Amino acid sequence: MDLGIAGKCALVTGASMGIGRASAVALAKEGVKLAVAARRRNLLEALQKEIGPLVIIEQDFLAEGAAERIAEAALKGLGRVDILVNNAGGSRRFTLESNDAQWDEAITLNFTRQRQLAHRLLPQMMARKWGRIINITGKSEPEGLNGAFAAKAAMHSWSKGLSREVGKHGITVNCVPPGRIDSEQIRRNYSPEFRKKESEHDIPVGEYGQPSDIANLVCFLASPLARYITGTVIPVDGGLRRYQF
Repeated sequence: MDLGIAGKCALVTGASMGIGRASAVALAKEGVKLAVAARRRNLLEALQKEIGPLVIIEQDFLAEGAAERIAEAALKGLGRVDILVNNAGGSRRFTLESNDAQWDEAITLNFTRQRQLAHRLLPQMMARKWGRIINITGKSEPEGLNGAFAAKAAMHSWSKGLSREVGKHGITVNCVPPGRIDSEQIRRNYSPEFRKKESEHDIPVGEYGQPSDIANLVCFLASPLARYITGTVIPVDGGLRRYQF
């Protein structure tokens, strides 16, 4: 299937590994021109060797002014940004004793920077009457206190509201909450025994997903074929979640 995005320009954050990296690879295969942002430049350079020319943006997402610098670098390097994949973020398990600084960091990393980046790039999308904002978020079934889950809930609400404002400009806004995706973070946080048990008992398809499973949906949502899909939250989780909607 020709997705019709060859020649488009995309910015992917958190692109050094996992879902972000897979999304960059998949978009490149579709002929999309890319800017990629992450903290570890060496991993972005390794990605460049694999898929070809990239605009590399080495940036700590938590740093003050990070969203502005990333947006400016992407626009300077590509000329425009048609597709934004907001993938940067990180889980923050908390306790009742977690302090305001910890909560502020979690909200900044998982919501504020994504919002700032999207709003910085929106005017040039609106001027061309076309754009795609795809937010990689998280599940809505927290096992306990987690700063990332709270921030991702904010992402879902903000994205829905934004979609209603920008649809008339040919811009769609969608969220993709991954389930258990085999990644560096997952392997660090969960033992092989836990992953095996969960796959067998909790995931209907019987296995953890791959970053490419998310990337495939990212490419579709980025395409003109998905023009009538906006304001949605589309889980990619092998059936792990138990709620209906």
